[in-house]
Amino acid sequence: MKFTGDLSRLVIMRRLAIALFAVLPAYPQDALEIVRKSLDRDIANFEHLKNYTYQQREEDREYDKAGALKKTESETTEVLILGGRPYEKRIARDDKPLSEKDARKEQEEMDKEVAKRSNLSESEKQKLEKRRLENRKFLREIPDAFSFRLVGTEPVSGKPTWVIDATPKPGFRAKDIRAKILSKMRGRIWVDQGEYQWVKVDAQVLDTISLGLALFRISPGGRILFEQTRVNDEVWLPAHAQFHIDGRLGYIKTLHSEVELNYSDYRKFQTDSRIVASEPK
Repeated sequence: MKFTGDLSRLVIMRRLAIALFAVLPAYPQDALEIVRKSLDRDIANFEHLKNYTYQQREEDREYDKAGALKKTESETTEVLILGGRPYEKRIARDDKPLSEKDARKEQEEMDKEVAKRSNLSESEKQKLEKRRLENRKFLREIPDAFSFRLVGTEPVSGKPTWVIDATPKPGFRAKDIRAKILSKMRGRIWVDQGEYQWVKVDAQVLDTISLGLALFRISPGGRILFEQTRVNDEVWLPAHAQFHIDGRLGYIKTLHSEVELNYSDYRKFQTDSRIVASEPK
C-alpha cells in the first residue's frame, strides 16, 4: 500500500510539472537567442507604428561645465499620418499653445505637405518606403556587434523580463555605415518574456561618435535611455527616451545637454481615413 501511495504521489507531481511548463514562457538557451528572436519581433512591430498617430513632447536642457542648468525649452508635436508616412505638426512651445500666427503657419506647412504627398507616383512612394526600412536595417547587425550575457530576470511594469548585458565585440566590422556606432556603445536590455519585445534599454557611449560629417560629436560617457509600452494589446510603441550628451557642435561650441522625449495619446489611424488640406479663407 505504501508503494501504491508513493506511485500516486509521483504521478500527481509529474502532472503538476507538465501543467507548470505549459503555462510558463519557454526559457531560451542563451541571451543571444533571446536577442535574435526579439529583433525578429521588432520588424513586425515597427510596421504597426505607421498605423498610429500620437503626441511627442521634447524637452531640451542645457548645462554649463559645472553641471548647473542654464536653459530649458520644450516643444510638443502631433505626429500624423500623411500619405502613409508620419508627419510632425508643432502644436505647443514650452507647454503653451502656439500663437494664432504660428498655428496658421504650421497648418499652411502641413497643407503643402498634404498636396505634395498626394501627388507622389507609385514608384516614388515605394522609394520612400524602402528608405524608411533601410534606416532601420542596421539593427540586424546587433547580434554580430555584441557579446550578450543573461544577468537575471526583473519585473518591469508588472511583467517579467530578461535582463541582458551587451558588450561590443572586438574586431566587429559593420556592413551598414550606420552600424559603426554599435562598436562604440555598451548597454543593458530588458526583454519582455511573453512577447520578446524590448521594454527598456540603457546604453552608454564608450568612444567618440561622429554624426553629420563629423560636425556633431558625442563624447564618451554619453547615455541613452529608451522605454516602450504596450498599446491596444497588439503593438509595443515608444513611451520615453532620454539622451545625456557631452559633445561638440562643429569645431567651436561644446555641448552639455539632455534631451527627454515623452510619447502619449496613441490613436490608431484607420486605413480608409485621409487628411486633406484646409480650405483657403
